[in-house]
Amino acid sequence: MTIGEFLRSKGISPGDNASLLLEALGLSSLLSQLESRFGEPAKMSKSKGNVVDPSSVIERFGADSVRLYVLFVGPIEKDFEWTDEGLQGAHRFLRRLWHSFHSHLELIKNPQDGEPSKAARELRGKAHKTLEKYRRDMQEMSFNTAIASLMELLNEIQRIELGPQDSNYLKEVYELLLLMLYPFAPHISEELWSFLRDEPLFKASLPEPDPSALSVDWLEIPVQINGKLRDVIKAPAGASQEEVLNLAYASEKLSTWLSGQTPKRVIYVPGRALNIVI
Repeated sequence: MTIGEFLRSKGISPGDNASLLLEALGLSSLLSQLESRFGEPAKMSKSKGNVVDPSSVIERFGADSVRLYVLFVGPIEKDFEWTDEGLQGAHRFLRRLWHSFHSHLELIKNPQDGEPSKAARELRGKAHKTLEKYRRDMQEMSFNTAIASLMELLNEIQRIELGPQDSNYLKEVYELLLLMLYPFAPHISEELWSFLRDEPLFKASLPEPDPSALSVDWLEIPVQINGKLRDVIKAPAGASQEEVLNLAYASEKLSTWLSGQTPKRVIYVPGRALNIVI
């Protein structure tokens, strides 16, 4: 049991009763560390002295980080525990976006003719799938899952390497990302948008997902062996169970479990998952 779980099981919160305990033990210096790591289960109130001053955190992290954190930390209808660690996570995401955007800016501004790479096409497909999910999440006011999908999209942008022939697709992906991020972090979104277009972002409208981008040539199929995830393989869209099974047996990661083994049972959900029982 962690310290945080122990305190909660005893009805003790780091910013309330626990402060008396730590003072009595001469360990008052641990209070801020506990609050940062485990949060404050007790509701904020002036009488308990555990209210977060918005001005101080906005001055330190910026209004965009604070807004993003509050909407990302959980469903809007539920209470949540305020932690500096969570706020710093939202701030780091915005910093990563800033640096990623500027690292690609020269590439975006100097496009070259040529067929976009497979990686660029897949990235564009990912962006439009994110847009499709984002529109659904926003209608349901599921802001935390909408933000999570934007974080996944940024991870994908940073993961791949693109060339000059991919410039137009990359620009489109960043534009979609900023359009979707705008309700949560308007200041940084508007600032980055100004490098891409002359018209301000607040006048732009959110597009519909492009059906051509949603139809991908390859799919990622999680492969489970005896119920445990062992690898994620790429298979052509529309591949049969036999074709996907052959790809699984050809995977180096899966060879440890599958080499010389005859499956007792194969469960394939087309385009979604493959489970092999050996």
